[in-house]
Formats: sequence, structure tokens, C-alpha cells
Amino acid sequence: MHHEIVALEKQHQPLPLDGFDFPHTLTAYETTSTRDELHARVRNATIVIVTTVKIDAETLHPEVTPKLRYIAVSATGTDPVDLEACRRRGIRVTNCPGANLDAVSEHAISLYFASRRRTVLLDRVIRDHPSEWKRAGSVNRYMRLPDGKPPLTCQDEVMGVIGYGGLGKRIAALGRALGMQVNIAARKTSTTPSLEGALPLSNPEDDRIPFEEVLYKSTVLVLSLPRNSQTLNLLSTAEFAKMHPYTVLINIARGGIVDEAAVVESLKEKRIAGYATDVYTVEPVGGPTDTPLLAEDAKDLNITMSPHLAWFSQRTIKNLGDILKQTVEAWASGKEINVIV
Repeated sequence: MHHEIVALEKQHQPLPLDGFDFPHTLTAYETTSTRDELHARVRNATIVIVTTVKIDAETLHPEVTPKLRYIAVSATGTDPVDLEACRRRGIRVTNCPGANLDAVSEHAISLYFASRRRTVLLDRVIRDHPSEWKRAGSVNRYMRLPDGKPPLTCQDEVMGVIGYGGLGKRIAALGRALGMQVNIAARKTSTTPSLEGALPLSNPEDDRIPFEEVLYKSTVLVLSLPRNSQTLNLLSTAEFAKMHPYTVLINIARGGIVDEAAVVESLKEKRIAGYATDVYTVEPVGGPTDTPLLAEDAKDLNITMSPHLAWFSQRTIKNLGDILKQTVEAWASGKEINVIV
């Protein structure tokens, strides 16, 4: 069978230079920005390659994508795709797991240091003129914890990891290498039974401890779990109230897992010490209308942001290209791998 392959986001997708090893035509677009563009481009596709473009139920309607049989997600996360709509139509969905583990885990640690050591803020302070450092002799007040004490160093940190797949394991290993005590969270308590599957149950054999205990023991809390209907707003006002006041929260998972308005309020009220994130509920972020993290009253809080580029590295690009080619060709040959739906 000859396949019409449409790659919607070439800017994110390392496509094979020689194409795929089965009869096909590959059409690749640098970006796909509008709904009209999307629907026009996928109309005759049997295979769509996507990374961040939203493939919703409307796009998956047979009138819009009458020939579509397979969606290859060139990423680990599949949240842009309506998986239930794919399931109903029998459209296969695959992903590229593990391609970005090194880059994202290292980015998580970089966000930890930026948040704990206030690197971005201090850069801004030293560039300001007239110079506060020159006038006051010290600007160490910017590095102090909510109770006025100096910051912790790694050997005094307790890292909590929420989400213990390949990425969570890599982050935990880096935390231990830095001298931190590391705790792995089990899923939330029975008050939220729908979280089963999102996080593992407590298990003495793999040293996971209760979710609530991780919240109040951790001074560094790292999120590395998928976004789905069970993990939306996993951390909100009630959870922040239970955290250690020295906590810096690091989100390299997905936007929507952290309630952004609640984290801003918690920082204002000094219930936690910092928030560093690579992901947002609304992406791309264009200003305060997209996220309260950029609101005027949040500008002096300990918030460090990067633009969903934790994954970006030479190693990730190579891995993505290799896994994408293997996964698409496996589907075409009837020997499927990396199946989500």
C-alpha cells in the first residue's frame, strides 16, 4: 500500500533524509498554525506525524480525515491527540519514548539550581544601575529563604520525585549524585482513587512512600509524570499548604499538572520558596493573559521559566529521528512498537 504521510511540525521533527522504507509520499511543513491549515493538510493523509499541534475530535472526524489510519507522535507525551477519538475510529497512535531523558533530566537540575540559587534574579540585580550591590555592600537578601535563612545546599536537600518512569528514575539518580536524599512518591491517597495508573501505589520493595508524606518532607519537588484527566491540577492550593516552606517545585512534565494561580498565591504567602517550570497550561505563552506566572504582581516572586525546550539537545534530536523511523516502519510492516492506542 502507498501511504500519504504528512509531517505537521518539521521544526520539531527530525525526519529521515531518505524517507521511510515502504511506498509513500512524505509532505513536511515547517509549522502548522491554524485550524484551516491543519484540516487542509491532513485531508488525504493516511499517516500524520505530529508533536504539539492539537489533533482533536473535530480533526479526527471522518469528514475531515477520511483516510487517516495512523498518528505518529514525535515526542514522548501524547496529550495533544484525542486518544479516545482515535480509539473509536481504530486509528493507531504511537510515541517516541525515552528520546529526551538526558536533556530533560539535566534541564530539571538546571531549573533547581536557578530556583534555589536565584541565578536569573541575581543576574538582573547586578545589571541594574544604580547598583544596589555597590550601594549596600551585599545583595544576599535576594537568596534568602522565606524565614530569612540562607539557601540550602544539595547535601541538605530532600528531593521528592512525582512520576517514576524513565525520566523520574534519571532525575532521582542525578539528585542522589548531588548528595540529596531522594523520596519517590506513590499515588495520592484513597481520597482520589481516579489517580490509579497515574502514579504507583506504595510499595516497600521499590521504596515508594505516600504522596502526602513526599509533599511535606521534600525541599525539592520534581514533577515527571504525564498529563491526563487524572493528573490535571494534581498540585493546587491544598497540596501547597502541606509543603515544606523551603520547597522549590520543578515542573518539567506538562502544563496543567500544576495550578498556576495557586502556585503564585503560595509564593506570595511564602508557603513555598520557589517555582521553576518549562511547561505551561497555555502554550505558547504570550503574556499574562496566558498565565498568572507573568502577572504584574508575580514579577518579584521566585519564578523561573523556560519555553518548553527542556528536551532540546543534539542527543534528543538523534534519538527522536531514530525512534520515529523505527516506529513508523514497524507499524507499516505489521510489527508495531511504542503503541499508545
